[in-house]
Amino acid sequence: MELYATQLMGVKTYDVKGNYVGRVREFFIEPAEAPNRISHFLLSRGRFQPLVAKHDQVAAISDGKISLNVGEKALEIYQPNESWLAVHKDLLDQQIIDTRGRKVVRVNDLDLAEQRSNGNVELRLTQVDVGLPGAVRRLLQGVVPWNVVRKLQSRFPQRAIRWEFVNLIEPDPLRRVKLRITHEKLEDLHPADLADIMEELSATERQSIIASLDEETAGAVLGELDARLTTQIVEDLDPEKAADILEEMPRDAAADVLADLPKETSEELLEEMPGHEAREVRELLEFDPATAGGMMNTEFVFVSESATRDEVLEWLRRQEHNRDQLDTIVLLDDKAQYSGAVPVMRILLAAPDERLAALRMEPVVSLPAEADEKEVFQLFDKYNLRMLTVVDKDNRPIGTIAVDDVVSRLVKK
Repeated sequence: MELYATQLMGVKTYDVKGNYVGRVREFFIEPAEAPNRISHFLLSRGRFQPLVAKHDQVAAISDGKISLNVGEKALEIYQPNESWLAVHKDLLDQQIIDTRGRKVVRVNDLDLAEQRSNGNVELRLTQVDVGLPGAVRRLLQGVVPWNVVRKLQSRFPQRAIRWEFVNLIEPDPLRRVKLRITHEKLEDLHPADLADIMEELSATERQSIIASLDEETAGAVLGELDARLTTQIVEDLDPEKAADILEEMPRDAAADVLADLPKETSEELLEEMPGHEAREVRELLEFDPATAGGMMNTEFVFVSESATRDEVLEWLRRQEHNRDQLDTIVLLDDKAQYSGAVPVMRILLAAPDERLAALRMEPVVSLPAEADEKEVFQLFDKYNLRMLTVVDKDNRPIGTIAVDDVVSRLVKK
């Protein structure tokens, strides 16, 4: 039988002898035990203390009533439990993340299904109703008979999300820990999608999500967010946590974040970062953001132009580079000066003993750190570059600018 959360609210409950016990005032999920099972029913009974019926104490749910398989004395007095998720209080009307649709939606109702287990009936949360049918049920709850409500709701298109594709937004750190609701679904989203979602949320909810993610994912998301929101989030984070996130970000992205923070906050976070990373970020902060130096990332891969294809591939396998972003490799001559760049695809398709000098792209282009961003844009457009190398006064590479950094800068203009 199809059931809804709103339909169960206020339902009368009777014990095994048919004696009235109370009305359902709330029901709970215990995520740590079973993420979609209704584990407890809160039964209100006037001036008396409310009771709690466990999931294995429910014998039947039918005709607008709940029948238990135990007597009233077997029920416990209700005691608040932070590990329980209250369906009415914590879910209905709340914002949740549809991790499959990659958007924020509001809960109108919850679809429940009966499941028989060892002689009792369990309720399982199957779907979250985010459409008009759920809103109609909420509006007419207790006003008209359920058979009339069912006819009315059938006229509207269904909009529901399966429970396994839902991620809760839990602003309270204490409850987030105790509920132990996994955020793996959020971490599986692309950082750009998660950033779009977060922009629709309140400041408290954004803070909650960032705090729940691992540092690497949080850093990737901050790099996709609007600079104003990123600044707000970082300022409200614990300095140690914020520094750990910045450490996982590309150096240029971390520098961009710190540049928008108050000087004292920026210095505090740099003090929390490891010495090597902090030094590189400080160097980037010295450059004007509208120059090649202000756009570059100091983390890049460089090899000797005299190395063979097999030597380079074997060396790369032993390194801990971000392989998703490894697109082009910088070449150095015998004086450690910049001599060109090679796309990784050319290396993969080359003969095993071919020297990288023979694979470099033409023409060989680079820019000094002081070059205006307009010169950067022009070179990327003229030569259809995927990466541009930034050099110092001695023609030694000090950083690279990737095409995605150029696109991001142009979009923000």
